[in-house]
Amino acid sequence: MQTIANDIKTGSFHRVYLLYGEESYLKRSYKNQLKEALIRPNDTMNYHYFEGKGINPKSIIDLAETMPFLADFRFILIENSGFFKNSCDELAAYIKDIPETCVFLFVENEIDRRGKLYKAVKQFGYPTELAKQPEKKLIVWLLSLLKKEGKKITEANLHLFLEKTGNDMELITKELEKLICYIYPREVITSEDIETICCEQTTGKIFDMITAISEKRQKKALELYYDLLLLKEPPMRILFLLTRQFHLLMQIKELSAAHCDFTTISKQTNLQTFLIGKYVNQAKHFSSTALRQAVQDCIETEEAVKTGKINDRLGVELLIISYTQAPILH
Repeated sequence: MQTIANDIKTGSFHRVYLLYGEESYLKRSYKNQLKEALIRPNDTMNYHYFEGKGINPKSIIDLAETMPFLADFRFILIENSGFFKNSCDELAAYIKDIPETCVFLFVENEIDRRGKLYKAVKQFGYPTELAKQPEKKLIVWLLSLLKKEGKKITEANLHLFLEKTGNDMELITKELEKLICYIYPREVITSEDIETICCEQTTGKIFDMITAISEKRQKKALELYYDLLLLKEPPMRILFLLTRQFHLLMQIKELSAAHCDFTTISKQTNLQTFLIGKYVNQAKHFSSTALRQAVQDCIETEEAVKTGKINDRLGVELLIISYTQAPILH
């Protein structure tokens, strides 16, 4: 990431960049920075945008071979093309020949580092993965945003805020903006402000659903499920998150049994350190056998839905009901 900042500062650009990974906020940020550095505002002659599957590589190459019009660079932006998952030999062979008057920028969610195109970009350009950021970097970034706005927050309330938002930088910025507007003209953000303004992330509701399941509170677990459906969360995504949560608890239970400290568990699970205590406590409500069975039940429900044996919404609902009745999750 520092490479891109240096390129923009010096005006000396690579011929091709690749931004990939889960963190959409960072991908958009660096994409916009490169575009602003390379192309004047409203310059439609030298800026070309391609998105989605089915892009013709020859069209891209033809544009790259065309000299820019009254500008230093022709800028070609290609998003979610799938070129880095499915081979594109034509572009892979062309990367080394991109003219000095043209800059390519690929923005992708998934890539295959074994592919020819990725290897070509790595050899002749600059690929960088923009993954979900670790807790320490998020805190530094968040504090810098607050400083710019002249706002303050305690460490405890900062952690409370991140519990609500998770590590999605997009969601963090949106919730922070709402929070700052809410407390104006006050300087200090309180826990009451956070509880009032900040929405609870979907994974937070999943956590609460698992807690309700462990306590056999069927009504509460189903209420949380219906809340997620009202928020337009697809049943299959909810099932995926339940599966992931049970698998995560199984992993945490094993690490706790091995006497790993919270820092080690955080690194192994990619959970923020201040959340580990909550997850360790939740894992105590289940045996390892029960957690393995829960993961298996989720997988079988997914298979039943995909093979048409049961409706997705009903399938997840019946799964929750069985969890809050059967003794297997004691």
